[in-house]
This record gives sequence, C-alpha cells and structure tokens, in this order.
Amino acid sequence: MPKSKVRKKPVYTPPPGERASTTPVKVKGPTHPVYVAVFIGLWIVGLAWLVVNYLAGDVIPVMRELGSFNFLIGFSLIVIGLLMTMRWR
Repeated sequence: MPKSKVRKKPVYTPPPGERASTTPVKVKGPTHPVYVAVFIGLWIVGLAWLVVNYLAGDVIPVMRELGSFNFLIGFSLIVIGLLMTMRWR
C-alpha cells in the first residue's frame, strides 16, 4: 500500500511589530492548611449530622422539628466540602 504524504504546517512566526507579553505570570502557592481543615470538617459534620439523625433524630427536639430537612442539611454540608476540594492546590 502506498504511503500517504505527510502534511507539515509552517512554523508560526508572529507578525513584526507585535511583542510578546512581558507581564510575569503569578503562580499560586499551595492551599492554606486551614482550608483543608475546613472542608474535611464539613465532611465530618455532615456525616455526623446524618448518623445522629438516623440514630436519635426522634429524641432530639431540634431534629424532630426539622424532619426531612435533616437530610438536606447533612448532604449539603458534605457537598459543600466536596466542592471546596476543587479549589484545593
């Protein structure tokens, strides 16, 4: 079978008169340890909220009044913690 021709693109050269940006790029450093502690804390608090709701939700007056909103609160805390991990460096 015959070999096909290789198509080469010409090397890009910027037009004369245009200069490359001389502004240095700021590199962000690692995330502060408090940020990591906050999102891990949100996971733990959300999980604890759900566990306490399952085990003793009908005994605790505040959780009894919230009813099904306990699931919303617990899962919201967990999801917020997960969303915070996207900004973790």
